[in-house]
Amino acid sequence: MESATSAVTAWNDKYWLFMIALLVATGLYFCARTILVQIRYLPEMVRAITEMPSDISEGVKGISSFKAFTISAASRVGTGNVAGVAVAISTGGPGAVFWMWLLAIIGGATSFVESTLAQLYKVKDKDSYRGGPAYYITRGLGEKWRWLAILFALAITVTYGFVFNAVQSNSITAAVAESTGNDSLSMKTIIGLVLAAATGLIIFGGVQRISKVTQVIVPVMAIAYILLGIIVLAINWREVPSMLALIVEHALGIREIAGAAVGTAIMQGVRRGLFSNEAGMGSTPNAAATSSVSHPCKQGLIQTLGVYFDTIIVCTVTAVIILLSNPEYGTGAEGTALTQAALAAQIGGWAIHAITVIIFFLAFSSIVGNYYYAEANIPFLNDSKALLNGVRALIMLCVLGGAIGSVPLVWALADVFSALMATINIAAILPLGGVAVALLGNYAAQKSKGLNPVYHRDDIPGIRGHENIECWDGSDPMTVRTDDGGSAAVQK
Repeated sequence: MESATSAVTAWNDKYWLFMIALLVATGLYFCARTILVQIRYLPEMVRAITEMPSDISEGVKGISSFKAFTISAASRVGTGNVAGVAVAISTGGPGAVFWMWLLAIIGGATSFVESTLAQLYKVKDKDSYRGGPAYYITRGLGEKWRWLAILFALAITVTYGFVFNAVQSNSITAAVAESTGNDSLSMKTIIGLVLAAATGLIIFGGVQRISKVTQVIVPVMAIAYILLGIIVLAINWREVPSMLALIVEHALGIREIAGAAVGTAIMQGVRRGLFSNEAGMGSTPNAAATSSVSHPCKQGLIQTLGVYFDTIIVCTVTAVIILLSNPEYGTGAEGTALTQAALAAQIGGWAIHAITVIIFFLAFSSIVGNYYYAEANIPFLNDSKALLNGVRALIMLCVLGGAIGSVPLVWALADVFSALMATINIAAILPLGGVAVALLGNYAAQKSKGLNPVYHRDDIPGIRGHENIECWDGSDPMTVRTDDGGSAAVQK
């Protein structure tokens, strides 16, 4: 197992040098093309999340903006925020936090572009919409690129359905072991079986059941975790300025921590940042495509807000908890246990159990959120119900296997597959970026007139893949503009 972990880690160390350059360059490019949409439209992001959906079919309400947000947040807000940030700090030092923040701000523009594209090129499903990179590759770039879309669909199914779900269940058993002091194989197996069974009950119900679960679990558990961070901040408020100074000094190489030079801080910050907020990876567009909105840019803005919520807020809570507890750096300490120990040192032993409960529900919601990304792409490969059910069964097995597997190897594989997905997705959104920019111009023009932006595919007839845009033809009441410039569905 150690040799396999070493081999995968060696590959990651080399390939991620390229990935860092690619992610940052892409983010900066879209920052320039959209004129910092992720900053200029921050108030609009908050407003867009409250929009109600139309009926997707007779008596079936579509997925709302908020539900689509929670599906993506379920995948984003999980062990990457608790265990992943702890790994980044313990091996990369406090400077890793700075690079996570920077990646989130830069990546916000990338998230806007990919999620807007997913909305534009989405297709109608039986009880919602579906879309994502596989769909905007074929519909935007053309059928000659179908091979790349198939590769992405396979990659995201393996990455999220199998590897990342193993990461989530692995972190749950680690948290329970730290809480109970029981690290036995039998305990891990029991937890794995329970998780696998609970996962099956939800994922066999499709996207509507998934969204109903995530819209409850994600807000409640995230708020509970944020409150714990606020308590730690209140207790140690005098230490906050020095903590912030330490983060910046180490990030810029002004002050190095033993075993964690500035290069390590950048690598860990970017890796864990991508795993957590997923900007540019091509995963959140699959959730963004599900919602019924009046303009594609609305989900682009909402998913950009998701990047901030995940990294600037939730990941920062973990960083605060750990850094205000004076941790050791460069020790390679495993993630969840470090966060639990740090919080217990601040507010008492009960915090270990509180983190266990939060980790359990956040990681479980991530499992069902991750699964949806596979569900959205399986029909693209083959519309067989038997194939989809087979994937569901394999995902349950991966949840069980992750519960009893090796932490270092699982995290290393997560890095490999996230890099592969990001590479394919960025190769697609770079040539399609102009489409998202044109849609943003259309959105801004309507906002400047005081209108609620509504899009119809004939508004911009010359955009790439126009003939393949099928869900913006006015069949959804959300895309029908009324005489006073609003949406017919919004006014019902």
